[in-house]
Amino acid sequence: MNRRPPPQGRGGKPSGNRHQTRRPPARPVVEPPTTGPIEITVESVGALGDGVARWQEPYGPEHRLFVPQTLVGDRLMVRFAQQRGEGWLVEPVSLLGEGPGRAEPACRHFGTCGGCTLQHMDADTYGAWKVDQLRHALARAGITDVPLAPLARTPPQARRRAVLAGARRGRRLWLGFNERASHRLVDVEECAVLAPRLMALVAPLRALLLELLPDEHTLDVALTLLDDGPDVVLMGLPQPDLTALEKLGAFAQANDLARLTWSRRPGAPVEPIALRRTGVVRFGPVAVSPAPGSFLQASAEGEAALVAEALAGAKGAARVADLFAGSGTLTFPLSTLAPVHAVEGDGVAVTALEAAARTGNGGHPVTVERRDLFKEPLSPAELSAYQAVVFDPPRAGAASQAAALAASSVPVVVAISCNPVSFARDAALLLGGGYVLERLVPVDQFLWSPHLEVAARFRRP
Repeated sequence: MNRRPPPQGRGGKPSGNRHQTRRPPARPVVEPPTTGPIEITVESVGALGDGVARWQEPYGPEHRLFVPQTLVGDRLMVRFAQQRGEGWLVEPVSLLGEGPGRAEPACRHFGTCGGCTLQHMDADTYGAWKVDQLRHALARAGITDVPLAPLARTPPQARRRAVLAGARRGRRLWLGFNERASHRLVDVEECAVLAPRLMALVAPLRALLLELLPDEHTLDVALTLLDDGPDVVLMGLPQPDLTALEKLGAFAQANDLARLTWSRRPGAPVEPIALRRTGVVRFGPVAVSPAPGSFLQASAEGEAALVAEALAGAKGAARVADLFAGSGTLTFPLSTLAPVHAVEGDGVAVTALEAAARTGNGGHPVTVERRDLFKEPLSPAELSAYQAVVFDPPRAGAASQAAALAASSVPVVVAISCNPVSFARDAALLLGGGYVLERLVPVDQFLWSPHLEVAARFRRP
C-alpha cells in the first residue's frame, strides 16, 4: 500500500513568480494545422479534467482538442499550442458563451498550480464528473449496471499529507507545487485543500530554508499531519552543521512539530533532527507510529469512508486477511471484528505494523507477514483459511492477487483502489471467477483533482 500523492516535482529557474528546472527531452516540433484562432464548443470533460472538443480543417482531418478549465457547452476562440498524444492542447483566446456548472475557484493559484484542475466546476457538476469517470473505466472493462453508492466527499482544507518543492534562487526561497505537466514551480501563498495546520508551516519553512540552502539548491519537503502533530521530512537538505541543527531544532520547537527529519535526497534513509513526540496516528483502537514520511491516507474523512466499507464487508468473518496492509490503516479496525493476518511487502511499513500489533490493543490477534504480493500472491489454498479478504494495492492494482482470489473459495472480498482503471481490470477478474459485485463506493480523497478512490464488496453467491 505504498502509494504516493500525484508527483509534484522540483523548483528551478525564475520566471515571473515561478521557476523552471531541468527540461524534459526535446520533442520533434510539429506545425499546428492553423496559426489563427478557431471557434470550438466543448463536448465533454476528459479524464485529466480538460474540456474536449473536435475541429476539422477544411478538406483535412478532424483534430481532438483539449482546453483546460472549461466545461461542456463552453464556446471559445482558441489557438493551437502543442501536441498531446493524438490531439492538441489549445489555449483560450476569448470566451464566446458559457456552459452550465461553472463556479468561482476556491484558490487564487488555480490556473497555474497543478495541484487542482477542477475548481472551476460547481459541486454538482464536479461530483457527477467524478462518478462518470468511474463508470467509464468500468464500462471499458465490460462492467455495467453496477450498484453505485453516492460519492463520499472530502471537504476543503482536509488534506493531511503533501510533498512541496523548494528552490533557493538568489535572495528568495520558492516553496510550493509544480504547474501541471511542468517543472515550473508555483510559490504557494494559500491552499484550499491542505489542512490549515500544515499550510501554517509554509511561511516559516520558507524563511528557514532561505537561511539554510545554498543558492541554486532544490529539495522536497514532505508534510504529514499526525495525531500528535506535524511530521516534516526535508528531502535533499545539505548536510547540516551545528549551527544549522540548532536552527532546525528551534524551528521544530517554535512550530510544535512532532518530528523533524532529513535525508540527503528523496528516497534516501532519513536521519533525525528533532523527535519531540512519538509521531503517531490512530487506526481504529491502535496507535501506530509510521516511519517519517510514510504513506497515510490523504484525509481522515476519506480514510473513514474506506474503513467503514472494509468493516461492513468483513462483518461476521471468523478470520480476515488484509493484503497490501501498509502500516495498518485497515488492519487494526478489522481486528475489532476478528483475528487478522496482515501482509505487506515494504519493510519500513512492516516494522511499524509489527510494533503496533505487539500492543494487543485491537481486541483480536494480528499476525504480520512480509511478502511481495506482486511476485508471490496468496494462493487459492492459502486464501481458503479466510472468510473475508481485504486488499488495497498501489495504483497499478493487483492483477495476480485478484486472479488468485477469483480462483479461491473466499466468501467475501473487499477491494479498495486509488485507480479506477486498474480497479476495473481487477474487478473483471473477480467477476469472471464467479463473484457478484454487491456494493461500490466512489471516494473523493483528492479534492478538485482527477484522482478517485473506490471501495467495492464482492460476494460469492
